[in-house]
Amino acid sequence: MKALLLSLVLVPFAALAQTPTIEISGASFRPLPVAVPAPVTQNDGAKKDAAAFDTAFTFDLTASGILQVLDRKSFTADPKEGMAAGTINFSRWADVGAEALVKVSLAEDAGALRGELRLFNVGTGREDLKVSKDAPGNNPSLLAHRLADALYRHFTREPSPFLSRIAYVRKSGANRDVVVADWDGGNPLSLTKGGINILPALGPDGSQVAFTTYRKGRPDIWVQRPNGEAKAVVADGQMATGAAYSPDGKRIAYSLAEGESAQIYVANADGSGAKAITDTPYGLNTSPTWSPDGKRIAFVSNRGGSPQIYLMGTDGSGVRRLTFQGNYNQTPDWSPRGDLIVFTARDERNAFDLFTIHVDTGKVTRLTQDQGNNEEPAFSPNGRLVVFTSTRNGGTQLFVMTADGNNQLPLRAEKGTLLTPDWAPLPEAAQP
Repeated sequence: MKALLLSLVLVPFAALAQTPTIEISGASFRPLPVAVPAPVTQNDGAKKDAAAFDTAFTFDLTASGILQVLDRKSFTADPKEGMAAGTINFSRWADVGAEALVKVSLAEDAGALRGELRLFNVGTGREDLKVSKDAPGNNPSLLAHRLADALYRHFTREPSPFLSRIAYVRKSGANRDVVVADWDGGNPLSLTKGGINILPALGPDGSQVAFTTYRKGRPDIWVQRPNGEAKAVVADGQMATGAAYSPDGKRIAYSLAEGESAQIYVANADGSGAKAITDTPYGLNTSPTWSPDGKRIAFVSNRGGSPQIYLMGTDGSGVRRLTFQGNYNQTPDWSPRGDLIVFTARDERNAFDLFTIHVDTGKVTRLTQDQGNNEEPAFSPNGRLVVFTSTRNGGTQLFVMTADGNNQLPLRAEKGTLLTPDWAPLPEAAQP
C-alpha cells in the first residue's frame, strides 16, 4: 500500500516564530508524534462529560491521518503538571517521542461545556496555539470535534471533516432504515422507521437526505430532514434509485429503470424538470456522482459488456469510459478536490476492494486488500478521508481511512449491519 501522501514542512508565519505546518502533499511523510494526555476537569460538571469528550477528541486526532497519537501508557510526565508552559517538564515529553503536546481543560457552567486547548512545541517549549470552544453540556462530542477542528486547521490551513455529518443504512431483520450521524458515527438519529429505505444522499446543508424507498411497493426517491416529514420527489410509477445532489444542491441525478434498461436522469432538487441524459437501449446506467464543479457526472454503465465507470457532461455530452482494468467496477464517488474518483471493484478472487482512479491520467491505486470485502466508499468533504463498509471483523461495519488507503479504522458507530455511507459537505458555519 502506498505511503501516506503527506509531508511535514516548516513554514514561517511570523517574524518572531515558526509554526509547524502539515502540508498535505508530496510523496514522503512521517506523522507528527503528539502526546495527548487526558483532559483536566475544572469542576464536577465537567468530570461527567470528560470520558465522552476524550473518546471523540482522541478518535478525531487518530483518524486525521496527519498525527501519530502516542500511547498514554508510555507517559512519564507528572500527571498533575499544569497547562502553562512554565509548569511543564518538556524533557519528559521528549523522552516518549513526542514532538507536540496537546493539553485540554474542561469546565461546565450553566449547562454549557467549555474547553480550552493548548498546543506546545516539545522541542522549543513554545506554546503554538491556544483556543477555547464551547458546546451544550449534553453534547461533549461536539466540543471535541470543534477543538479537534481548530487543531487540524492550525496544522494544515484547511478545514477538517470533524464537524460534518454522514448518513448510512442500518439493516435490522427485513428493515433498512436511514440514519444520520456525526462524522465518526456518534449521535445517530434514525430518519425512517421500518420498511426498505436505502442509498441515502446528504444534501449540501448536511441535513436534508434523499433516499430510495419501497414504501409504495416500488423504488421511489424521497427527501427528508431530521425530525421532519418525508416527501416524494421522484415517484412516477417507474423504478427510481440512487439520487445524488449537485454541489450547489439545486439538482439531483438518479437512475430510472425503463423496461430492460436504466438511464441516468437529471432533475431539479424537487424532482421537477427531469431529463434523461443517457440513452442506451438494453443498457444499465446507474450510480451517478457529480464533479465538484457541477459540470460532469461519473456513473456506472454496462454498455461495453461489464460494469465500468464512465464520465459525461451534465447534459449527457462527451461520454468517455474511465475504467479499463477489471470487469466489475461500481459505486463511484468523486473527490471534492476534483482529482480522484474512489470506487469498488471485484478482483480475481471475487473479493470486493476499493480503488481510486485519477480522472485526468487514469492512474489506478488500490486502497484495500486481504481484509474481507470493502465496498461503498465516500469521500470526506475535504477529500482527505474515505468512509466505507468492511466485513473484516465479521458483519458489515463502517470504516474510515486516508484517501491513499492508510490508517484504516472502524468508526465509533452503533453496532449492527451498516451499509452505503454518504458523507455530507461541511455546513456553512464550519467553512473557513
